[in-house]
Amino acid sequence: MTGPPASPDDDAEVIAQSLEEPEIFAGLYDRHAPDIHRYAARRLGEGAADDITADTFLIAFRSRRRFDRSRSSARPWLYGIAANLIGKHRRSEERGLRALARTGQDPVAAPWSDRCDDRIAAQAPLAAALAALSPGDRHVLLLVAWADLGYQEVAQALGIPLGTVRSRLNRARRKVREALCTDPSFTPADAMELTPSWTK
Repeated sequence: MTGPPASPDDDAEVIAQSLEEPEIFAGLYDRHAPDIHRYAARRLGEGAADDITADTFLIAFRSRRRFDRSRSSARPWLYGIAANLIGKHRRSEERGLRALARTGQDPVAAPWSDRCDDRIAAQAPLAAALAALSPGDRHVLLLVAWADLGYQEVAQALGIPLGTVRSRLNRARRKVREALCTDPSFTPADAMELTPSWTK
């Protein structure tokens, strides 16, 4: 071993040590794979999430030498890789969102037995609003909403300036809010109840 064991909270140290001892990289997988998988599953469904998660960590492992070790957390980097991979499935995601908006049947959530039909049907206007967003705006909004990344982390994940994150997020929030509030199936009370806090 070339130095002290990596701190369990310091991703940069884990990555640095994995250059000499590749098996150490498994610690990064153990720490972040469940969150990456959950995010990908919300975007594309369980089957695609398995592939996205595996590919995210394969790419991360192969490119770990280029990781900016001045950042202690690899979380934005990993979400950026996952977002790029999800972007390649953009058509599938949009088809799923449009199917939910049109039919009330969520092809992504279908295998989740704990969801009731009413809850899925209530998501249809939101799915339509998300499908109508540009891919860039949708990435920013969902990284904030579903991955719980801060603005700076989103900027790092997507390799865009902080100001671009703010403008895309504001635009996405405005469009989603407008879509939900103008949907004829929504009453003002429904809009208040179902509009996610991240659109406010």
